[in-house]
Amino acid sequence: MEITFDAIISVVGMLLGGGCGAFFTWRWQRKKAKAEAEEAEVDMAQKVQETYERILQAKDKEVEDNHRLIGELRMDRDHYKHDRNELREQVAHMQDDIFEMKKEIARHGRMVETMRPFMCYDTKCKKRMRHPTPDPSPCGEGESPTTPSPSSPEEGTPLLQPLPVRRGEK
Repeated sequence: MEITFDAIISVVGMLLGGGCGAFFTWRWQRKKAKAEAEEAEVDMAQKVQETYERILQAKDKEVEDNHRLIGELRMDRDHYKHDRNELREQVAHMQDDIFEMKKEIARHGRMVETMRPFMCYDTKCKKRMRHPTPDPSPCGEGESPTTPSPSSPEEGTPLLQPLPVRRGEK
């Protein structure tokens, strides 16, 4: 290889004119690019952090809203439990009342069956019986159902007398 004067001049010109400058420029550009990359990385990290904080704030608000709703639902549940218990008590009371009414109806039915042979449906019958009732004076002023009425034919006859069985009746 032969080194010529033109090759030496071109190498020296390149070194003096732009070769050394290109080397320093390249290093400077590399540092600049590295700094810009670090700055972009920091900017992205800040954006990620801001996004993360917004998401956390939204979730915190959502959690607070959920806790408030849970509290309201618990209050509603307690209110409905109280109403349900009151209704159960009312139902139990009504069932007791129904039971008592059934007993009263059965007692009245037995009383009617017991009194059936003594009842006379003829309003003009002198042996017609007056039934004792809890009303103050069902038989008139001053009379009691257990005392004989002045209209009865015999003064000492009891009020509950079996009616005579007529022919054709049993």
